[in-house]
Amino acid sequence: MSLSSIGIPGLILILIIALIVFGPSKLPEIGKAAGSTLKEFKKATTELVQDEKQEK
Repeated sequence: MSLSSIGIPGLILILIIALIVFGPSKLPEIGKAAGSTLKEFKKATTELVQDEKQEK
């Protein structure tokens, strides 16, 4: 199951559930943490790919 198969109604449902569980004050903090984690993951994978290319 990929993210593209969720659709708009599914995303809205997930957002509503997150709002109920975490509350409106915590959602920006959670979004920021998720964004920085994704940024670090992309940076690490880019570095790994570059290292792999340099070895060949």
